[in-house]
Amino acid sequence: MLPDLNPLFSPFGMTRRHFFSKSARGFGVAALASLLPEFARGSAPSAQTLGGLPSLPHFAPKAKRVIYLFQSGGPSHLDLFDYKPLLQKHHGEQLPDHVRGNQRLTGMTAQQASIPLAGSALKFGQHGKGGAWFSEILPYTAKVADDLCVIRSMHTEAINHDPAITFFQTGSQIAGRPSFGSWVHYGLGSINQNLPGFVVLVTPNKGDQPLYSRLWGAGYLDSRYQGIQFRSGKDPILYMANPDGPCGSGRRALLDKLNDLNRIQFSKELDPEIESRISQYEMAYRMQTSVPEVTDLTKEPESIFELYGEDSRKPGTFAANCLLARRLAEQGVRFIQLYHQGWDQHGDLPKAIRNQARETDQASAALITDLKQRGMLDDTLVIWGGEFGRTCYSQGGLTLENYGRDHHPRCFSIWLAGGGVKGGTVFGETDDYGYNIASDGVHVHDLQATLLHLLGIDHERLTLSYQGRRFRLTDVHGHVVKQILA
Repeated sequence: MLPDLNPLFSPFGMTRRHFFSKSARGFGVAALASLLPEFARGSAPSAQTLGGLPSLPHFAPKAKRVIYLFQSGGPSHLDLFDYKPLLQKHHGEQLPDHVRGNQRLTGMTAQQASIPLAGSALKFGQHGKGGAWFSEILPYTAKVADDLCVIRSMHTEAINHDPAITFFQTGSQIAGRPSFGSWVHYGLGSINQNLPGFVVLVTPNKGDQPLYSRLWGAGYLDSRYQGIQFRSGKDPILYMANPDGPCGSGRRALLDKLNDLNRIQFSKELDPEIESRISQYEMAYRMQTSVPEVTDLTKEPESIFELYGEDSRKPGTFAANCLLARRLAEQGVRFIQLYHQGWDQHGDLPKAIRNQARETDQASAALITDLKQRGMLDDTLVIWGGEFGRTCYSQGGLTLENYGRDHHPRCFSIWLAGGGVKGGTVFGETDDYGYNIASDGVHVHDLQATLLHLLGIDHERLTLSYQGRRFRLTDVHGHVVKQILA
């Protein structure tokens, strides 16, 4: 056993801890160096080099990949999925005290002299073998009802957008934790060594609520696990293309020399982020050929554009991003996160929500249909939903045809499809006013635990020790909702 040596007097100039740290990191750098010639030749390394924890998956997964269609702003469950005849009947009457109880209201409606109930101005119909209710503005989603599991009893503690979105994306209302996609990438690794394991697609900003890169950040995980945002336009990833002049061989030679310098720096500092930098430079080099190919939609047949809708021809739209998500999933990207903004409808809701549905309904359903016809839906988990729901009462003025709804964390709806989820089902119920959960509540951490379970991960065992505590996506809560598993 090596003694704890004082570096001032040791002939090696290092402590025992320094020796083992240097040795372990050195082995990693040596392994990476052995891969670089393969990358230069364009050949793929073995599956063992794609990362992931050796103990995962904990059990046989139902899903291999995730496509998360996040609807930022808080879609109104009462105007999309949760039909309430009694709410319609009592439209314009005051919210009963026994329904509200002592629950808090936001500052936007707490001072209203009147809190009138607002029945939906939209018509509903039942669809699929399970008879799930869908709004008239979701005709395409209604057609794939038998592939969906609609959860009507989601709930959260967060009542404002930023903490609520952060909660869904990271498992905490406080910023700084690793995102859901980063946890999955960290635990399961990548499938395709030429593309990131976690890709983010954002529809250009059309809402009041901003989105931050920390929502797909790696937090205290290694930075290599953060989401990589693909942008619409000529350059999907900024600064990845070579400048005018340098050739491919010159770029390779420059990168090799840079890696040599980084390895020298690492041997002095033992900073793991230097290893991550080397890894990310290599990934960027490989993506110079893989990304333009996967983001080129021009090779898709006319029938696919018709399936996703006319917007799918316009880069950056939600429809185009759904189509791109399918292409990324085909190429082995593990986690694909889409963000669509504009669901924060405090006023003029009937008109605004129709516009939102027009942009998202056909493409969301098309993604399900497209995955299914390619035999990919069974092992691709698709999620659709926002950070909370909307109130059953009106914010501001109320008429038969116009109203707004405030934030409502007590109950709301999302849907899941594929990847081991029981299709054609509705889980959970809300009360007659859509204000409280009546049965089978699903907390944010319950949803996260269930999604990890479908990926073959025990949410209590996917942890990382940081600052003296073991952290996980579901914090210290969460249980798997087994009733929705196929």
